[in-house]
Amino acid sequence: MKEIYGNTLGLKANEQHRLRNTFRRRVSPHEIVSPELARHLTELSHETNRQVGVLINRKGEIEHVVVGNAHKLELPDIGRARAGQVRLRGLRLVHTHLKSEPLTKDDLTDLALLRLDCVAAVGVGNEGLPSVLHYAYLVPENGTGEFWHVATLPSVHQEQPDLVDTLGALEEEFSRKAAARAVGGREKAILVAVCLDGNRGRAEASLSELKELARTAGVEVVDSVLQVKREADPRYLIGRGKLEDLNLRSMQSMVDLLIFDKDLTPSQGRHIGEATSLKILDRTQLILDIFAQRAQSAEGKLQVELAQLKYRLPRLVQSDDSLSRLAGGIGGRGPGETKLEIDRRRVRERITHLEKRIDLIGRERSVRRAQRNRRELPVISIVGYTNAGKSTLLNAITNAQVLAENKLFATLDPTSRRLRFPQEREVIITDTVGFIRDLPKDLVAAFRATLEELYDASLLLHVVDTADPARDEQVEAVEKILSSLGLMEKPRLMVWNKADLLGAEEVDSLLRSRGGVAISAQTREGLTALLAKADTTLFAEGASETMGVV
Repeated sequence: MKEIYGNTLGLKANEQHRLRNTFRRRVSPHEIVSPELARHLTELSHETNRQVGVLINRKGEIEHVVVGNAHKLELPDIGRARAGQVRLRGLRLVHTHLKSEPLTKDDLTDLALLRLDCVAAVGVGNEGLPSVLHYAYLVPENGTGEFWHVATLPSVHQEQPDLVDTLGALEEEFSRKAAARAVGGREKAILVAVCLDGNRGRAEASLSELKELARTAGVEVVDSVLQVKREADPRYLIGRGKLEDLNLRSMQSMVDLLIFDKDLTPSQGRHIGEATSLKILDRTQLILDIFAQRAQSAEGKLQVELAQLKYRLPRLVQSDDSLSRLAGGIGGRGPGETKLEIDRRRVRERITHLEKRIDLIGRERSVRRAQRNRRELPVISIVGYTNAGKSTLLNAITNAQVLAENKLFATLDPTSRRLRFPQEREVIITDTVGFIRDLPKDLVAAFRATLEELYDASLLLHVVDTADPARDEQVEAVEKILSSLGLMEKPRLMVWNKADLLGAEEVDSLLRSRGGVAISAQTREGLTALLAKADTTLFAEGASETMGVV
């Protein structure tokens, strides 16, 4: 005989016996609940003053009998939370409500997260007789934003909807939606941002940038959520209610992953993943993934792999290291090194190997720079925020064919070209990897061999997307990274790119207040003035003094 699940403490032997007999009952697959089963449940609920429920399969057989308290019942473990995106669970929940109240939020959450066929609540009337019937079932994605259809029948004796036809139509619609999604081929995501400092405008700008990062990574953004909180939840970062809402949205929209604008701690990522059964990414992981997609050279691939391994190492589930790699003897008899410890050791060994290879590449770069310095060729390095137009500027000045796209981090590998100024003067001009706010520290460390090119630069061209509303924050982010690299003492020339998208008065005002040169790398306007300024800075008499005030 199957056992009763839930709050059975204090039940009389007769009540337990009647509850076990519930397993022998049958229900038509076409109806939600039969009047006979409904009366059996309400009578038991009236006598015990507890909610009583059953999980019924599509054959009409009762698989689980559950007893709760006066307000709710807790369902048994019936499998992982996400049963699938096309098919429903194949089980419906029918339970009692002592005060004939409508379906609760817990009822509807169980319906969605467990993908139950249907959830129904039978009201307990006078003397334990069944009264009103509330029921709900899931609906596919729709324009109204509703997750489920809720309805009420005044009595269980009234005609109920044909459950077989309803479920068949629902699963067909779910299947059609899933097929349409598969044609797209891209992963779907919901973006999540949290504003903790009260500056909602900054949080919205960061969320907008996260959308561009997701687009660059090839992710289809279905929805975005911004929550304003005084402090982060240590377990989920966002509030528990907001997480449940995200869970429901992701299930209806058939979303594959959640992307958070903040960096998650290892425990936060693990807890959110357990609560949603979704792939969880944070801002750093997304940037690392973009770098992994975009890296072309062997050096770039090594640098990205190193940054990824350093990021993932602490996110391997923590374990006790006290017994790692023990040989025989006292305290050494046992299972030895666990799989987790082996994985962590292999990651550390790989990190050490990559660091040695990148150091070797760094030394080779140093040799090349030394040869270049012996020829006394000045170096101009182009720096700036990602997608500000650095590669487009390099192509416009040198007629190079460097990849230039309207995407973040379109190019990662540094590119150097020779540039001839008037009067037969030559310089080396170098394009570097783009910067972004909150650039991962591991990524900066991994790309140190690349960024060392900046240390030998005679002049830094700081390219700014003039038309971007967040240009001031972008300038601040770039200068912050330059400061962390010890490059703020280098002479810099502000290059206000995409000036053709602004009015002449606004450009003139910007140049008066901030200095620099206004250009359009796309249309090549202003390039002559830019080269003249760089030529004067690099080769004029007293150039060192001039460069200091650029």
